[in-house]
Amino acid sequence: MRIQTGFPALLALLPAVVFAEQTITVDILPVEDWTEVSFKGNTGYQVIDETGEPTSLKAISQSSASALAKRIKVDLNKTPYLNWRWKIDRVLDKPDERSKSGDDYPARIYVVKEGGWAPWRTRSMNYVWSSSQPVSSVWASAYTGQSMMVAVKSGDQQAGQWQTEKRNVSEDFKNYFGEEIETIDVVAIMTDTDNTESMATAWYADIFFSAE
Repeated sequence: MRIQTGFPALLALLPAVVFAEQTITVDILPVEDWTEVSFKGNTGYQVIDETGEPTSLKAISQSSASALAKRIKVDLNKTPYLNWRWKIDRVLDKPDERSKSGDDYPARIYVVKEGGWAPWRTRSMNYVWSSSQPVSSVWASAYTGQSMMVAVKSGDQQAGQWQTEKRNVSEDFKNYFGEEIETIDVVAIMTDTDNTESMATAWYADIFFSAE
C-alpha cells in the first residue's frame, strides 16, 4: 500500500483504469492497488474475512485521518449508481459535523471528479454515516465548498449491522453541485476521527457501480 500526504498528491499518483461494462466492481483485493492518503496520522485498514461474510476492509481510526483511494474512470452514462455495504461499531459523540472541529465520520465513501486543467474545479461527493445530522441531510464540507456531504445513515440504531446502500452519483452531482458530469475519476473510503480526537471502527465491502 502506497502512502501519500494530501489530496492533490493522490490525483497525480494513481494510474487510471477505464471501464465500460454495465457493472463495475471496485475490488478490495489486492489492497496494494489502493493508495493511502494521509491527512493527519494513519487510520488502520486491514482486509478481513468475517464468518458468513465476504472479504471486507476493516478501518480503525484513533485521532487519525487517512483514506484509501483508487483511481478508476467510470462512465456514469452507463453505470451511474454507486453500491456498497458498510457497518460501524458506534457513532461519535455528537460532533458538529458542519464545523471544522467536528468534521469526522465513523464511515464514509466518496467519489471524485477531477477538474482537469483547472484543479480548483475538482469536486467530491461524500456519502457519510453521520453521528449528528439527520438522514438525507446535505451540506458543504467545513473545509471546502468543493466537497459535499450526504448523510446516508445516521446514529447508532443500526450500528453493528451490515447496511446496503445505493446512490445515483450522476443525479447527486447535478442536484448538489448544479453540474452534469459523465465520469468520475477516483473512489475512496475513509474513517476519520482527527478533529474530535476520538476513536471509530468501520467495515466496508461490495463496492461497485451499476446501470440501475
